[in-house]
This record gives sequence, C-alpha cells and structure tokens, in this order.
Amino acid sequence: MAEPTRRATSQRAALEAVLADTDEFATAQELHEVLREAGARVGLATVYRTLADLVAAGEIDTLRSPAGETLYRRCGESEHHHHLVCRVCGRTVEVTNPAVERWARTVARRYDFSDIGHEIELFGVCAACAQRAQEPMAG
Repeated sequence: MAEPTRRATSQRAALEAVLADTDEFATAQELHEVLREAGARVGLATVYRTLADLVAAGEIDTLRSPAGETLYRRCGESEHHHHLVCRVCGRTVEVTNPAVERWARTVARRYDFSDIGHEIELFGVCAACAQRAQEPMAG
C-alpha cells in the first residue's frame, strides 16, 4: 500500500488545529463547518482527503456512530485502544484492556490467522446523561 500523501498545506494545518482543539469525535462535515466558520478556505473533498491521510498515518482515530456515520478525533492514547461513547452527548473515553488483546491473539491462532487488527466501540449512556434523564422536568 502506498504511503499517504503528507503535503504541508494551510488547509491541512487548519484541520489539524481543529482536531487538536476538539475533544469529541466529529464528522467530516462538522469539521468542515468549523473550518469555514473560522474563515478557512477549504473544500469538503479536501477535508475528506486530509482525514483519510491522517487515519492512514495513524494520527487520528475513527469510529462509526450508531447512525453509521464515520467520526474522527485525535486521540490521546498512542497505543492500541478502544472507545466507550455516550449515545446522548457523545462523550468518549479511551479504554485499554489487555484481556481483549490476549483474546484476539488466541482466536487468531486458533483459526490460523495472522496480522490481526480489531476495533471495539462500546456505546452507552454516561453517568451525567443518565442523571439528567432521571431529574424531574421543570414546569
């Protein structure tokens, strides 16, 4: 597979800055809108291409939302990790689990597979959103 293109452009720098300032996962369209609101002259196709390059380079993570959209975020973990995502507010927690990694290697060996990769995304409701849902409605 060819190395991703790593052109140093003002559009790439602007997108990387937005990703660095964003804690939550966002769609390409949402990132594009933030760039446009900040005055960056960048097309949506350029945003998608740059995101693809950053994913291929391992600089950002993706996950698929329950609605099927691809979401992007620069993650704090440099090692392999998974995500726990709140379905209500989108809060994301990066989690590692050595037992899952051992299990994946065991399954791969059992079926004579190599070069195994996996992604695990757990979706639920965070404590803050669960608490808000329990609060009586103000009338």
